[in-house]
Amino acid sequence: MTVPLPQHARVVIVGGGIVGCSVAYHLTKLGWTDVVLIEQGQLSCGTTWHAAGLVGQLRAQESMTKLIRYSTALYAQLEAETGLGTGWKQCGSLSVARTAERMTQLKRTAAVARAYGVACDVIGPKEAGELWPVMRTDDLLGAVWLPGDGKANPTDLTQALARGARTGGARIVENTRVTAIHTRPAASGGREACGLAWQNKDGEAGTIEAEVIVNCAGQWAKALGRLCGVTVPLHSAEHYYIVTERIAGVHPDLPVMRDPDGFIYFKEEVGGLVMGGFEPDAKPWGMNGIPENFEFQLLPDDWDQFQILMENALQRVPALETAQVKQFYNGPESFTPDNNFILGEAPELKRFFVGAGFNSMGIASAGGAGMALAEWIVAGEPTMDLWPVDIRRFARFNGNDTWLHDRVKETLGLHYAMPWPNRELDSARPFRRSPLYALLKENGACFGSKMGWERANFFAPSPAEAHIDYAFGQQNWHAWSGAEHRACREAVALFDMTSFSKFLVKGRDAEAVLQGIVANDVAVPPGTTVYTGMLNERGTYESDFTLTRLADDQYLIVTGSAQTTRDFDAIEKLIPRDSHCTLVDVTGQYTVLAVMGPHSRALLQRVSRADFSNEAFAFGQSREVDIGYATVRATRLTYVGELGWELYVPVEFAVGVYETLHAAGKEFGLVNAGYYAIDSLRIEKGYRAWGRELTPDSNPFEAGLGFACKLASGIPFRGRDALLKLKAEPLHRRMIVLTVDGASDRMLWGGEAILRDGVVVGFVSSAAFGHTFGCPVAMGYVSNAAGSVDEAFLTGGQFAVDVAGDVLPATPHLKAPYDPKSLRIKA
Repeated sequence: MTVPLPQHARVVIVGGGIVGCSVAYHLTKLGWTDVVLIEQGQLSCGTTWHAAGLVGQLRAQESMTKLIRYSTALYAQLEAETGLGTGWKQCGSLSVARTAERMTQLKRTAAVARAYGVACDVIGPKEAGELWPVMRTDDLLGAVWLPGDGKANPTDLTQALARGARTGGARIVENTRVTAIHTRPAASGGREACGLAWQNKDGEAGTIEAEVIVNCAGQWAKALGRLCGVTVPLHSAEHYYIVTERIAGVHPDLPVMRDPDGFIYFKEEVGGLVMGGFEPDAKPWGMNGIPENFEFQLLPDDWDQFQILMENALQRVPALETAQVKQFYNGPESFTPDNNFILGEAPELKRFFVGAGFNSMGIASAGGAGMALAEWIVAGEPTMDLWPVDIRRFARFNGNDTWLHDRVKETLGLHYAMPWPNRELDSARPFRRSPLYALLKENGACFGSKMGWERANFFAPSPAEAHIDYAFGQQNWHAWSGAEHRACREAVALFDMTSFSKFLVKGRDAEAVLQGIVANDVAVPPGTTVYTGMLNERGTYESDFTLTRLADDQYLIVTGSAQTTRDFDAIEKLIPRDSHCTLVDVTGQYTVLAVMGPHSRALLQRVSRADFSNEAFAFGQSREVDIGYATVRATRLTYVGELGWELYVPVEFAVGVYETLHAAGKEFGLVNAGYYAIDSLRIEKGYRAWGRELTPDSNPFEAGLGFACKLASGIPFRGRDALLKLKAEPLHRRMIVLTVDGASDRMLWGGEAILRDGVVVGFVSSAAFGHTFGCPVAMGYVSNAAGSVDEAFLTGGQFAVDVAGDVLPATPHLKAPYDPKSLRIKA
């Protein structure tokens, strides 16, 4: 049946896979009934129809786990609501371990699951064999069992969501392709989507005016984005599985089984098995674009590429040696640079939203992702922490096809690669480089990557030793980073922090505009810094950063490396169009060198004519100074808990300043130091980090940062009304620091469950080895549903941290365990 296209719709969704249908379904549930969904072929004809349909609840982040848990609840009731079967079966899932390292990882998984409220049990090989009798278990060390996991039929699920959307008022039009996205100047500045042009397979064509356009075009999402200048960084890769004829012992209630050491998964289908996997070295596809008519199609069989998966499957399920293969599926799917999907309003174009790049996890994620994106559209901002999948975690340079091609060869395999703590991706690097990259490399830097930047994580004794030997315990760099940590505490260390995002806010209305955007008071004299949060209307964090007032009409904002696109977009959207205020990204103009430690003042005084005394250069002050031949901006701040200055150096002077500091620094014990040391230093001091302690699910009072909010001033700012309500309520959740005293041979990495009297009350958000204390130090939120998290709660119970099943006693701290009065940084 042909459904006519209207000339106007409130929302037009492009793409009729499971994600597009989920967005339509959830928009109608929120009361937006004027919704049109356009599919160039038939519903589910792109990637959805050949998906394996696995639904595993647990993800690395709490917010992402919540989305999948919502999916499972939705799929369980959708048939009753719509009258269409979905194939949903809560059969549970097993993940098995062949190696000791994998078993440790699974035990860590179980601890995280308990922290997130997901049922999960660690079991032995015998129990695993009883749950999955057709597999070999004599080479296994154990497994984890998640009874709430399941499987679904992707096509049936899509049709059920589509029926639910139609019942809610949405119109769904198939065999119609979008040929253009229309844009216009937005009233608030920039440009916005306002409609699209279409053509159907009968040759008819037309346009639709739309208030919102949602790009759920799957593998075509990148091309659709390029029609209107929006970057959607994804690339297709071939993904394989086989379906067998019936196998003895395989029954409809057989759980999903994953053997990550073999890169493979299994599920039951009509008495046989679906077996697929994620090989470590993937095969990209569609380098010249995805054909428009690629509907219900597969690519040619590639048994050579599949060989590594088949060999491992035969080892795990010997019955496959004699089983008949009914069909080989080679269905391309789109993958992103970091293996998380893409959600949200495009920073380049207002009213244009994206839900794409689901990395073979679209069936599990679609219910929750559709709900979250629909709520974002209706509310005008995310309603929960979506930072792990926010489209603004990428920049325009992430859309480079050559870079994407090389990166997805690795990211596909990350599904079952060992998720080592602090694991770095190896492909498509080096990418963005500081002016000091070559010098740091010569000095033994081992680089990590953030927002494409190559950043020194630690310095090895020689370049040949500058690599990570991954482990769940203390890794090969532990002692080297510890020496950097101690040098910062006892002498002086030099950190290259060039990757900081840096924005210039300029104009005669700059102060007034920023007062309405940020939580702290920015009406300070030039040369003064202000630490502040940027909140949403719920009074929770959208970001935190430092502002430096450079002049009456000018501020410098310094924020995290990963937040460049996100923070720039958020701030720019909040600048009134009629104000005299502009925002400019100046990240690439400055190298940032942090000189930190008790000898930092003496070192800087040696290379500069400026006065760095406490009386002349107080904490929080900023000014231009000379360093050798160069003129730089010096700002007295610290993220490591020691006396120090951040030097903002024009890139053309960076090498000279670095050489000047090192030449003079020998006398003072100057060492190069990396980001692992920054982390251990800042956690000892209890300094919060965006994306860990500060998220859209946490507010300033929970974070212990209420002092950085100008509530008493009466100045209106975004989130103020919500904060006033929150301030009147008791704190049931609070950020604390934990020291795992006496555990000098252990490591915490984040994600571990926090227990009080044996009951899970939270999880670790950040962790490192505290070299000052000789034990692991962690940060995290703890909750008390029965009352407030106060001194009595912390002192009246026994705290511990679950490290892969080992429960380690821990001491909670409401104040930083290191220098709680901050005497060292103000000396």
